[in-house]
Amino acid sequence: MKTFFQENLQATLPEGFTVRGAQPEDVEPALELFNAWALAVIQENEITDANAILNEWNSPGFDPGGDIRLVFAPNGEMAGYIEVWTTVKPPVHPWIWGRVHPDYEDMGIGTWLLQWAEMRSLKALQEVPEGLRFAPRVGTYRQAEKPKRLFADMGYYHIRSSYTMLIEMEGPVPDAEFPEGITLRTYNAQTDAAATYRAVEDSFRDHFGFVKQPFEEALKRFQHFWEDEGSDPTLMFLAMDGDEIAGINLCRPYSIDDPQMGWVGTLGVRRAWRKRGIGLALLRHSFNEFYRRGKRKVGLGVDAQNLTGALRLYESAGMHVHRAFELYEKELRSGTEISVQSLQE
Repeated sequence: MKTFFQENLQATLPEGFTVRGAQPEDVEPALELFNAWALAVIQENEITDANAILNEWNSPGFDPGGDIRLVFAPNGEMAGYIEVWTTVKPPVHPWIWGRVHPDYEDMGIGTWLLQWAEMRSLKALQEVPEGLRFAPRVGTYRQAEKPKRLFADMGYYHIRSSYTMLIEMEGPVPDAEFPEGITLRTYNAQTDAAATYRAVEDSFRDHFGFVKQPFEEALKRFQHFWEDEGSDPTLMFLAMDGDEIAGINLCRPYSIDDPQMGWVGTLGVRRAWRKRGIGLALLRHSFNEFYRRGKRKVGLGVDAQNLTGALRLYESAGMHVHRAFELYEKELRSGTEISVQSLQE
């Protein structure tokens, strides 16, 4: 099985620039870099919560010292950042995410970072069974022309789009109407973690890119993200059919890019309970709860070509596209694709 890699690229950094892995004290400089880049590209902050960055760096299975590379200018300013995620097992699609400070663009830093990320991704190839396709993925906002040109120059091609959806409320939305037999309650960290994660997994097994995970590892990541200090269990809603979770709407008090906006983090309905209005009811319930708490904006992310019709649901609930994000991929080893590409009957 042949592996494809641009071994002849050999990008170098400008003279005097240095590189190292990430440490906790790098969170604030990284936040400044992210927002400098975002303000130049999308005219909005990208992240306003430093704790959200640190929480990601502390995720089970992620190593900031080895999975992140920071590039510093001779004056000590952080000029570039890139991270490589291989926590999904098997890591058939490593996720690469990076930024170059606008003051240091067109100096080859982005090329160096992306080449390093590919090499780091290849370390995970030993965890991927022979015969499976291996293709790292990167992404950027639709209007970010320089990163998209870099991706193309490095052999990445566009495969997908996603949207940040937004609703701006002048008043409460129509009341949630759950079908007969469905009740609503909030999440209890002491008793609900395993069942809620299984409901999330079942809800998203039809979504593009889904790869079934080893349960214990995935549960730890779920708990790490949803039981951190920034979470609020009273905003984590479970639609119950007796003792069974039929659907989930796991929300956070605010978006990482806008503290004035509520955030719907994970909304899903399990296969056996779909097409009964549960998703819309869960969504409306969260909108009204956010409104009651003083939030007039609520956002969420969605695959633009979602296989289960989520985009239509969000539009019917009064949401509109706020930002578009483009996903790119580069095949480094051909083989069988195990992530979901289409609806499974």
